[in-house]
Amino acid sequence: MELLLWRHAEAAQTTPDLERALTPAGRQQAALMANWLRSRLPKNTRILVSPARRTQETAAALGMDFITCDAIAPGAEPEAILEAAGWPNAQENVLIVSHQPSLGAAAALAISGHDQRWDIEIGNLWWLSSETHDGNAHAILRAIIPAELAAAQK
Repeated sequence: MELLLWRHAEAAQTTPDLERALTPAGRQQAALMANWLRSRLPKNTRILVSPARRTQETAAALGMDFITCDAIAPGAEPEAILEAAGWPNAQENVLIVSHQPSLGAAAALAISGHDQRWDIEIGNLWWLSSETHDGNAHAILRAIIPAELAAAQK
């Protein structure tokens, strides 16, 4: 299983939180990462997106169908993110577009098995794989793609 964790692009600092829209820089950031992702996204990838406007706008840059998932909204527990993805045994690949600190905590839990707070920066993508050895699932961190790298790799 491939699990891609994409933190939403730069958003305006307004309230209410769920209505925060992407800034012009955030729209460009989302478009650049989406262009990078489109040619690399594994087939059979289910895309789950938080209901927050900034994540919806980030995911929309892909131009692909996605599912809005309340379980990965701001403040989601890391276990809820991994459960929504079906980690580590889902039959399909999953891209999750969500928020900090939940995404970083989900990455930490998947990789280390411990409750830790890792930071996924705005607009960045973390790519994890689940592999089975001796009957046990193991997480492998395949890549961390900063938004700046996606822009350079158009």
